[in-house]
This record gives sequence, C-alpha cells and structure tokens, in this order.
Amino acid sequence: MRIPVEGHLTQPWRIHEIAPDFRVEDVWAYRTPGAGPDDFPAMLAALMASNEPGRVDRVTRWLFAVRWKLGALFGWESPAQSLGTRVPSLRDRLPDDLRHAPPGPKDPNIPFTPVYLLADECVQELANKTVHDLLHLGWVPTERGEYELRMAALVKPNGLFGRAYMAAIKPIRYLIVYPAMTRRWERAWRERKTADEDHRSLSEE
Repeated sequence: MRIPVEGHLTQPWRIHEIAPDFRVEDVWAYRTPGAGPDDFPAMLAALMASNEPGRVDRVTRWLFAVRWKLGALFGWESPAQSLGTRVPSLRDRLPDDLRHAPPGPKDPNIPFTPVYLLADECVQELANKTVHDLLHLGWVPTERGEYELRMAALVKPNGLFGRAYMAAIKPIRYLIVYPAMTRRWERAWRERKTADEDHRSLSEE
C-alpha cells in the first residue's frame, strides 16, 4: 500500500541525518500480520528468498530484463557510471558507529549494494547513469500492536536525463512494479510464518 512521504519522514531513521540531499520518491507499507518487534531479520530473510529466480512474477521479470538490455545498449550501468566512480558510495559518509558495523548481506538477485543494517532499519544503494538510488527498509509498530515493513525509495537523479527517466518510469512503478512487489513481499511473510508453524508442529510430534 502506498502511503504519504510523511510516513517515512516522521520515523526516527538514521538515514535522515545521513542522506538529507536525497529526495524521498516512493513510500510503501506492507502488511505482516502477527509480526513482533524482533522479526525484522526474519522479514529481510523472507524478502531475500522471494527474490530468487522463479519467484518473481513474469511481467516484472520481463520489465527488468528490458531495462537491463537498454542499460547495456546505452552504457547506463558501465563502471564509469557506478558507485565509486560517478558518485561516491553512501558508506563514505556514515558516522563511525555505522561505518564499522557490518553492512548486511548482499542479495545476489538484485543490483543493490548493502550500506548498513540495524535492528529496525537497513539501507542498500545502486548508482548508474540515471540515478543514485537508496532502498530503505524499516520496521514500524502499528496501532494494532503489531509491526509492519516500510519501504522508501530515496533518489538523486543524474541531471535532466535522470529526472526525465524517473518521470517516464513513474507510471510503470505505480501500476505494475510496486503492486506486484507488494503481493510478493506480503506473501513472503505469510509463507515464512507457515513454514515456522509447520516446523514447530513437527518438533512437537
């Protein structure tokens, strides 16, 4: 479910102090029924598993395949356009407590690089010719006494070309990519819960 930008800005995330020059582009909330305050690592593990080949819907796979082919054709992902060359990594500006902490696991199925991981917050980044993009995931208490996952995309477009690119793909993000991702991520949590319950049942027999 898409929520207002304030849903991200009003949370006490560390990213606010680290990346104030990035624009909050998208904020979405994902239902994780029964989740507690210590379940953020389990949710991240479920998300990583949901990115494995064959678990992403065909339309999304096709869209990203087209995007990577265009990127290869026009050099959008060339080394000269990536982290450490066109733009410095966000890790270069982390405060000492985060810089010396493990950045978190690298998911081999997505093109993002881990920046930092905390008990209720993590950030990954990518950079190419179009944008420097931060994927922020947070674990938020709800009025129901449970917790839910929040995702925010923070961006710094690369000039006029980057702004035009972000505007061009906005309908695709809202109409196809994010709704499909919502279904997959919420299903990942449900399947994780089912797997845990099955494991407990077998242990009790």
